[in-house]
Amino acid sequence: MKKIVFAVLLALPMSVFAQKFAHVNSEQIIQAMPEFTTAQTEVQNLQKQYEEELQRMQDELKTKSDDFDKNQATLPDAVKQRRQQELQDLYQRLQQYYQTSEQELQKARTEKMQTIQTKVLNAIKEVGAAGQYVYVMDISSGIPYISETLSTDVTAEVKAKLGLK
Repeated sequence: MKKIVFAVLLALPMSVFAQKFAHVNSEQIIQAMPEFTTAQTEVQNLQKQYEEELQRMQDELKTKSDDFDKNQATLPDAVKQRRQQELQDLYQRLQQYYQTSEQELQKARTEKMQTIQTKVLNAIKEVGAAGQYVYVMDISSGIPYISETLSTDVTAEVKAKLGLK
């Protein structure tokens, strides 16, 4: 019995060394994907639309504000109060639009990147399973240290799985 236990204890460290580890650079893979370029372009176009609308609103506020400043001395109090309220309302709409557009822009970025990241993650899982790796660590996520001599870089395999060069 002691011999069996001793043999198991001797074999245990060897089984640890038999495990295979890999690393991948998902950031490099994502940036090589045509979907990433398309997503970036779409988000930039959306951002440009929001910026143009925001600029239009700012111009309208400035024009109305300048007109009010120029004519307020000659305006009756009721008209003056109504125009001040209009300017305040316009300013609040501008701020609300800015906040909403920022949220929508962030949501669009997140949705587009989620699809891409899911695709990359699935490819990493497939490569990991096919290569029988115990772990596939992402070096772009800021892991403090990965021994690149004791683990295999599977970035090229994941790119190939995704049809990238």
